[in-house]
Amino acid sequence: MVGRAGFEFSFSGLKTAVAQRVSQAMALTEQEVADLCASFQAVVTESLVERALYACRKRNVPRLLITGGVAANRGLRALAAERAPQQGVSLHLPPFHTCTDNAAMIAYAGACKLKEGRHDDLHLDIFSRSPILGAPTASENKRLYRSQRLPRPKRTTSS
Repeated sequence: MVGRAGFEFSFSGLKTAVAQRVSQAMALTEQEVADLCASFQAVVTESLVERALYACRKRNVPRLLITGGVAANRGLRALAAERAPQQGVSLHLPPFHTCTDNAAMIAYAGACKLKEGRHDDLHLDIFSRSPILGAPTASENKRLYRSQRLPRPKRTTSS
């Protein structure tokens, strides 16, 4: 993932390689398990930091904010704190006690909507690339953060 163009990344290949290694091993020693876990974390951390800083460079974004449950990872925080200043990027990390899992944040957002009387049934369309909340419809911000690989919805013009 490091060194590839684009902003998307996936860890499925890495996870598959680790799973195959574990399933092929007759028995892993405690040290081998520890080494495997440390190696996995090192590769994932490196990939996340480099991809985030790559996005900052390509989009001329001078700051990086790492949030959610991943922001509680001390290795990620340390590597980002080391690399961001080297590339002229200001790093912002929330306090550990606020680094909750994204599922909790989504549940809270849903609870707020429900409290407002808004609800959806099981026919709700799934859209994982939601635009930035609060950005105006014609906002440049929405365009900046869209994937370059995703198919674009066709725009209709009204007469």
